[in-house]
Amino acid sequence: MQTTSGSDFSVGSVTRHILALAVPMTVAQLVQVLYNIVDRIYIGHLPDVSTLALTGLGLTFPVVTLITAFTNLFGMGGAPLCSIARGHHDDRRAQEIMGCTFTMLCVSCVALMALCYAFLRPILYLFGASDASYPYAQEYLTIYLIGTPFVMIGTGMNGFINVQGFARTGMMTVLLGAAVNIALDPIFIFGFGMGVRGAAVATVISQMLSAAWVMCFLTGPKTVLRLSRATMRPRAALLREITGLGLAGFIMSATNGAVQVACNATLRDSGGDVYVAIMAVLNSVRDVVALPIQGLTNGAQPVLGYNFGARKFSRVKQGVAFMSIVSVVYMLIAWLLLFLFPAAVMGVFNSAPDLIAKGVPSLHIYFFGFFMMALQFAGQSTFVGLGQSKQAVFFSLFRKIVIVVPLTLLLPCVGFGVNGVFLAEPISNFIGGTACFVTMLFTIRRLFAREEARAQQ
Repeated sequence: MQTTSGSDFSVGSVTRHILALAVPMTVAQLVQVLYNIVDRIYIGHLPDVSTLALTGLGLTFPVVTLITAFTNLFGMGGAPLCSIARGHHDDRRAQEIMGCTFTMLCVSCVALMALCYAFLRPILYLFGASDASYPYAQEYLTIYLIGTPFVMIGTGMNGFINVQGFARTGMMTVLLGAAVNIALDPIFIFGFGMGVRGAAVATVISQMLSAAWVMCFLTGPKTVLRLSRATMRPRAALLREITGLGLAGFIMSATNGAVQVACNATLRDSGGDVYVAIMAVLNSVRDVVALPIQGLTNGAQPVLGYNFGARKFSRVKQGVAFMSIVSVVYMLIAWLLLFLFPAAVMGVFNSAPDLIAKGVPSLHIYFFGFFMMALQFAGQSTFVGLGQSKQAVFFSLFRKIVIVVPLTLLLPCVGFGVNGVFLAEPISNFIGGTACFVTMLFTIRRLFAREEARAQQ
């Protein structure tokens, strides 16, 4: 079956194709992060209880990350496979991939909600809650979990809009929800006096609107690949392919959650609730600063996958080179700005003098050598875009589980104190980023040689 869309990534400028997807995807991801970032900003300025409330919100990150992990397992696994199928001009297979992904997102969201509600209290204490911070985390999560189906469907299925070339429509998915969230947050938090619960209510409403937008488009007349009941029945072979490739995104998010748990629990024991709040701020800053590179590398994935499927290997190399150079340069600039203006950056999220005084040196440590994370992003996205799930999974595990978690637990015990928790991140960026990028370069060279040999047979 021939692809009917005009988005043929195998012709024209590779750079223009990547930017055409990356710019709206970056805007979309920036707005997506605002769902939680805006909550943190407002909660961090609540009168009298700002630091403790921010600590409670920080404790919910691992749960939110777990939801993201399962979204990535199917969404980030299905979308690149769909792009490769389109590169082969096989739209029927692409539709089946999309339908299978949708079904698994629905099944997993029900299971996650049931699990989290059943074990909410022990989970939060395991994640670093104290008796003082638990009520704030419990208030937020009890409401936030209601929106699990909306966030998983809205985020997980939005990738199928982007791989069809409708990046602007994909951007509107999260623009709509985030605009509503930003507008409703102050109304529910301050106007109705709901505090942390108000932030969660605003988030759920915005997620519901985003999911509705995605479903209306994928079942409507403008889409190239239409979501229908006929394609929703999961097939075991197809599911293995989706989860095999999506496992990288799943592990990246799941291991992020593991790191957050290790950090929060260690900081609670060695520094107290204020350092858990500082880590919440630093995670927020990292999420925002890294977004342009995530948008660029995610925007490159459909272009790399399409050209790989079409055996345009020189164009794949061009895309990898462009993505890598821009990522490193941007991260260097971001690192410089964070080093020069740390107090101003932290003040956006909380104005408590104690938090800022302790947070500035922590920020300097945490973001040291930040540009090395760009190599991890570039290498990881190339592996995923080309369908190399094993390598992508390995380096997700290597950086977080092999390096960050052990160092987070070990360094505070050997004389570094709370600084050891923040020091684990830059060490992992240097080691993990270098290993991932260098391996990616050797891997694609062997991969292209193998595919060229097959084409000649």
